[in-house]
Amino acid sequence: MEFVDMMRYFGALLLVLALVGGAGLVARRFGVPGVTRAAADKRLAIVETLMVGPRQRLFIVRRDDVEHLVLSGPDGATVLETGIRGAGTAASGVDRTGAAS
Repeated sequence: MEFVDMMRYFGALLLVLALVGGAGLVARRFGVPGVTRAAADKRLAIVETLMVGPRQRLFIVRRDDVEHLVLSGPDGATVLETGIRGAGTAASGVDRTGAAS
């Protein structure tokens, strides 16, 4: 194999890798399904987690502006509390029971 052939193969490899990387960046930017979108566009997030046992975990899950408390374990998941207002509501002078402070 001559030097020119090796350079041709190496150049082709670089071109293919650049095309794959460029396609990945375009897919990520425009939100192709299966590729992560920007964090500002997401409606669902896990706000906080807490281990309460060796195999049990508490999650605070936020969807839009409402939070839900979920207990997850080996037997499945259970919603403990729902309709919790986000942390921004408590900081504005209204506590979690809805009474003004």
